Amino acid sequence: MTIASVAEDLADGEWHRLHPATPLLRGGFAFVAIAGFVLANLRERIFEFFVGGGPQYGGDPIDIIVRRGLIPIALLVVLGVLVVIIVMFWLSWRVHSFRITDELVEVRSGILFRTNRRGRLDRIQGINVGRPLFARLFGAARLDINVAGHDANVQLAYLSGRNADALRQVILQLASGTAASDGAATAPEHDGTLAGIVGQRAKEFIAPERNPDLAPPGAVVTMHLGRLLGSTVLHDRTVIFVLLVVAGAVLASVAHVFVVLFVVIPALFGIGSQIVRRFSRSLRYSIAATPDGVRVGYGLLSMNNETLPPGRIHSVEISQPLLWRPADWWEVRINLAAHSDRAEGGRRTSTILPVGSRAEVFQVLELVLPDLVDDGAAALIEAGLARSRRDDGYRTSPRRAAVLRWFSWRRNGFALEPQAVLLRRGAIWRSLVVVPTARMQSVSVHQGPLLRLLRLADVHVHTVAGPIRATLGALDAQDAARFFREVAASGIAAAAADRSHRWRASGATTTPRRARPNPAELRPGALEAGA
Repeated sequence: MTIASVAEDLADGEWHRLHPATPLLRGGFAFVAIAGFVLANLRERIFEFFVGGGPQYGGDPIDIIVRRGLIPIALLVVLGVLVVIIVMFWLSWRVHSFRITDELVEVRSGILFRTNRRGRLDRIQGINVGRPLFARLFGAARLDINVAGHDANVQLAYLSGRNADALRQVILQLASGTAASDGAATAPEHDGTLAGIVGQRAKEFIAPERNPDLAPPGAVVTMHLGRLLGSTVLHDRTVIFVLLVVAGAVLASVAHVFVVLFVVIPALFGIGSQIVRRFSRSLRYSIAATPDGVRVGYGLLSMNNETLPPGRIHSVEISQPLLWRPADWWEVRINLAAHSDRAEGGRRTSTILPVGSRAEVFQVLELVLPDLVDDGAAALIEAGLARSRRDDGYRTSPRRAAVLRWFSWRRNGFALEPQAVLLRRGAIWRSLVVVPTARMQSVSVHQGPLLRLLRLADVHVHTVAGPIRATLGALDAQDAARFFREVAASGIAAAAADRSHRWRASGATTTPRRARPNPAELRPGALEAGA
């Protein structure tokens, strides 16, 4: 089956239904679990009724039903409830349909209360193919279409795995400005026999990507198991929390206040489950470049595979907890318009690289911000991850800012590129925030009474809401004024020239390059001259 045929079948503008196993995957397993729990509690009574010496009557409802001979009526009621549930599941599947046109993805659902959700293709921020464990048993997958806006995402749960992968590429091609049949690729098939189906399911459990040809192996950054385990255990928040809990337990034991242990032990179990969840979520992690954006895959039992189209990343943060510094490990997070900081339910974590070496950080940046990582910008990024040095391209806080930034005033600074703004922060916990100028929404300068007294100011580059805040404090007031003028001008020019949202359309270009400013241009004496 080709992508073109999938487009003809599913992206023809007509209404289509979801996978036949959708009712079972959406609510059936909960019903089976409840039925199993009830039967488990009744197993002794059922065994006693059919095998033992007759029922032993008591005072619960089941004994009353048996005593009064209402078993046939009770079985009919249970059968009726089962029929109603099955009919409701079937009706919910019948009325839950979707359609894809050249402009939008639309889903309608509901029996008594109808809902209709629409997502415009030109506002798509990413598409995630999620494969929960039980859905994988049926060869099904969930397609999450993340659209810019509050609660604007559209979900197709569930489709066949082959259709979900193919439909993702169709939607991305439509959003890119080309027809769905352009650049058609093949989707894997099986021979239709039981052995072929079983073999196909086994391949899906082994490979996180249904069509590996879409992600060139040479472009993939993978996760080392030992590094992942070490970084999870040595994360600053984890270590500090565990030390506080252990210290509290020791003090409580010394003071013979053992009731505190009832709080400490659940807390340790909680942090342990968090470590396990973070570890398992990042297993089989991979990131690669595809024709329609960056593909990020992760997960062991329940897998997610997300594609981020070009131009959808609004900011990037590279950070390093203190305990990671000896190993030179880094974490990379992003802000997207569709999911500021949602939890893992529909994927959405903002972490795009859970832990990686410095070289892997640059590999990820080459994928998510390809226009930035050239020879000049790479040197600025490298300087943003290292200690402050003279003439490293960053304009840092003056010495008088040490009143507010005791340890980090030497490293606290910014650098300007035509394609991005770089904000370097922190001496103990280092971080570098990169904001593409074409994606920023506004820039502001703040100066309160204390900052005005010290001739300092704070700057803020506004992007979509998310875990990354592109702010920098305690700058020289003149540097902040220069920052405001330069960034505002660069943002207007970059937004006017940006065509990344239609990345496959003819004539689509990225932000034009120009020579990066000489660090000498940022000396205090040249600030007003640059106005």
